[in-house]
Amino acid sequence: MELQQLKYFQAVARLEHMTRAAEELNITQPSLSITIGRLEESIGVPLFDRFGRQIKLNDFGRTFLKRVERVFSELDEGVREVKDLAGLEYGTVSLAATNLVLLPELLNSFLTNYPQVKFRLFQDTTLKMQQQLEKGEVDLCITSPPVEGQGIQCIPLFREEIIVVVPKEHRLAKCKEIMLHDLADDPFVSLKTGYGIRDTADHLCQLAGYVPNIAFEVNEPSLVSYLVQSGIGVAFLPKNAWKGTLEQTTSCLQIKDPDFHRTIGLSWMEERYFSAASHRLRQFVIDYFTKFTNE
Repeated sequence: MELQQLKYFQAVARLEHMTRAAEELNITQPSLSITIGRLEESIGVPLFDRFGRQIKLNDFGRTFLKRVERVFSELDEGVREVKDLAGLEYGTVSLAATNLVLLPELLNSFLTNYPQVKFRLFQDTTLKMQQQLEKGEVDLCITSPPVEGQGIQCIPLFREEIIVVVPKEHRLAKCKEIMLHDLADDPFVSLKTGYGIRDTADHLCQLAGYVPNIAFEVNEPSLVSYLVQSGIGVAFLPKNAWKGTLEQTTSCLQIKDPDFHRTIGLSWMEERYFSAASHRLRQFVIDYFTKFTNE
């Protein structure tokens, strides 16, 4: 059994399509089919169910894939650890984060102290970021709700109020605070299901007696505020996000009932190797938000 076979198997298992996997791996489809066939022969069981030209990962394949992904994760961590020890690079940190207004300031402050560190940033739903963390694709997650699970270490960083942002001409624009049920008939601009703030908002609206009317659903958090400014609808936003041009073009309404806050947490895998750069960033984030919440 060779690493190349495992790499090819991983690609086919992910795509469940021989031709697309061959194109991605830059080899011919017949060569890929032969390699997968030899792998199955060496293991002694089929890893895929075949239906004509279609293939689908079976129970044997799913079990084997978990081990294969663990193998490649261990190899990647081994390379990182050796490079870190040998001083061949100053360090690269992979960070998945909820859309935080404070993040650019945090990273800029960190890079002022450690300008040699490089970053790979990711942003997605909380579930997707948890999967990235568990697979070793990211080192740290700064998310809301905090990523938790088996083998994951998590600490809360701070608690943030969620407000309602409405266009200046909105009927409630002059109100300082509202009840959540006051928005039962309003069109909402929202992130898609799976983002923490969307899931919490849906739950609280249901407790208030209605299902929110989502007029626009987007994947990009920054689009939410732009759409509100255009007058399309209202939106839930973290209070720290309401500043700059938003203060001039929209109104901020505090939610009197029910209480609407979110907790931002920092998460990492307990047993995974941490580079010196990752260690530095983790402690920096903890210290940064300790100072932030005490101000």
